Amino acid sequence: MTKISILGCGWLGLPLAKALIGTGFSIKGSTTSIEKLPILEFAGIEPFLISLHANEIEGNIVPFLENSEILIIDIPLKLRGNSNDPSATHRAEFVGKIRTLIPYIENSSIENVLFISSTSVYGEANTIITEETTPNPDTESGKQLFQAEQLLQNNRDFKTTIVRFGGLIGEDRHPIRFLSGRDNIDNPEAPINFIHQDDCIGIIQKIIETNCWGETFNAVSPFHPSRETYYTQKAIGLNLALPKFSHAKPSVGKTILSDKVETVLKYKFTRTTL
Repeated sequence: MTKISILGCGWLGLPLAKALIGTGFSIKGSTTSIEKLPILEFAGIEPFLISLHANEIEGNIVPFLENSEILIIDIPLKLRGNSNDPSATHRAEFVGKIRTLIPYIENSSIENVLFISSTSVYGEANTIITEETTPNPDTESGKQLFQAEQLLQNNRDFKTTIVRFGGLIGEDRHPIRFLSGRDNIDNPEAPINFIHQDDCIGIIQKIIETNCWGETFNAVSPFHPSRETYYTQKAIGLNLALPKFSHAKPSVGKTILSDKVETVLKYKFTRTTL
């Protein structure tokens, strides 16, 4: 039985772990919350309390990686509150975590790494984006994600596949709840680039199933209506106050294509209407 270690059993990592267990994998999962350990154990996950820092790792990282063939890294950046801090410590915190983690991966049984990244690495380009597009991050989170991607993919001791997800949505997570009733929202004609939690899990499962390592994938639903059209319809559907958009400035926004997911992985999106 193939063993997989999932570093970060949060909003995506926990249901992913459950799905992988359902298809016959043995899963080790980490959390930074001691209260969550019994939740992981109840789900059939071997639980570990692990916290990454720029200069150290708290918790039993060696047994967490031991005997696993695949490591899935799905940890949040948590840059809020630090974005205006000019210190190099805060600017490189996430990159430091990955740099600290890598020697443990090198000295473990891990052969393949799947790193959960974001389309924020492309910046706010006003164009069509594919995996051939050179990343040009213009936010701190995007810059750190791209540096982390490079650290992992340039390492020759294991193969790394990068999955750049668009905006994450699910039954309990949708941006309309934040935008509902707001006025003067910019970029009404910009396209949306979202992906449902179900498809996030499906794509990761397909990568593992097909042993597609050493690749980079954009993962965004092939459904790109304008922000104004989409959010208005979603607000009506959920009986929420309508958001109001401003057309004072020209709309700017990229369209993320995920053709490679469909052509290379042969994956069919299940939640295209979002």
